[in-house]
Amino acid sequence: MQPGGFQSSSKIVQWIEYRLPIFSFLDHSVGTQYPSPKNLSYLWNFGSLAGIALVIQIVTGIVLAMHYVPHGDMAFDSVERIMRDVNYGWLIRYIHANGSSMFFAVVYIHIFRGLYYGSYKFPRELLWWLGLVIFILMMMTAFMGYVLPWGQMSYWAATVITNLFTAIPWAGEAITEWLWGGFVVGTPTLTRFYSLHYLIPFVIFAIVFVHIWALHVHKSNNPLGVEMKTPKDSIAFHPYYTVKDMFGLGVFLVVFGFWVFYFPNYLGHPDNYIPANPLQTPPHIVPEWYLLPFYAILRAIPSKLGGVIAMVASLWVLFLVPWLDTSRVRSATFRPIFKQFYWLLVADVLVLGYVGAQPAEGIFVHIGRIATAYYFVHFILVLPFVGWMERPRPVPDSIAEAEAARHGRPSARAGE
Repeated sequence: MQPGGFQSSSKIVQWIEYRLPIFSFLDHSVGTQYPSPKNLSYLWNFGSLAGIALVIQIVTGIVLAMHYVPHGDMAFDSVERIMRDVNYGWLIRYIHANGSSMFFAVVYIHIFRGLYYGSYKFPRELLWWLGLVIFILMMMTAFMGYVLPWGQMSYWAATVITNLFTAIPWAGEAITEWLWGGFVVGTPTLTRFYSLHYLIPFVIFAIVFVHIWALHVHKSNNPLGVEMKTPKDSIAFHPYYTVKDMFGLGVFLVVFGFWVFYFPNYLGHPDNYIPANPLQTPPHIVPEWYLLPFYAILRAIPSKLGGVIAMVASLWVLFLVPWLDTSRVRSATFRPIFKQFYWLLVADVLVLGYVGAQPAEGIFVHIGRIATAYYFVHFILVLPFVGWMERPRPVPDSIAEAEAARHGRPSARAGE
């Protein structure tokens, strides 16, 4: 028997385990010795799917970096060469390009699942913070990656977004010139973005490990929002949830493959297949779909500085959610009023995404401002007020009791 209760009949495994207890560590972290709530739904698959999506992006990104040329005169042509001349270059690039969309889709579901079930509440505040840091780094990486093809939308998106830094008092001009590497967006800008786009995913990978570490301290939340109290509340992560995760991965890959092979350019912008031209501004500059809600918030404020502050605040307010939510009940399952406002928030974010894709004119300006106002009202006013005045439904004493009632069996308490 190896240290930590891990057992194996393999002599090779025993030899390695004695010198480096990696197998007992894995068994303790994601194996038969790791207890998980017995009532986790498929919404809990999206954490592991996000990790898989990150690995896909890193692997395909490394391969693309072998052929990409970060120079203003050659970047666009190098991307075309990857698509046409590199063996399976088209496939690798489409996987990488659509992989970012899949990555964000999975992470958005992961975040909104956390908001619904109160996964940010005590004692998981730091776990929530680490997840938000990963999300912000993802946004930075995605924006820089959007610039690399050096098409029309790439060039002008870089110009518009980096110009926002000029709104920062005193230091804005210096920061913008450092990002540009000069006085306009050009080759030095592309080189900087290429370097950071390559580096930050490895930083994300490191923070993901800390995120998982924090998760293992207090274990996963669950749909009831009730902590595990007895062994009857939990089951081993392996094989029960590893099998469940594998099924989720299969569905994910089918959906992913659908976009890669049937609609590889649907989520992109056709202007990005036109080489960057500093003398011709596109009629409508838009970021990728997963950044549109924040782009709408940026445009909702008439002042450039005010728009930047609002966009940054829309992210930072999420860090305060563990304290803005004053309810003692975690899960929205038992909070009927909160549940209604939650779905209103989801609708509001979808409206922001739609408005962000439209020209900043006419009725879209007014809709964007109303949706932006509600976004902040939801977190700053609605969340604490509802938590204070709402009377939640009774919460089960334990996961085992709730599961027994759900399946029509007498609970352990009833049998005592």
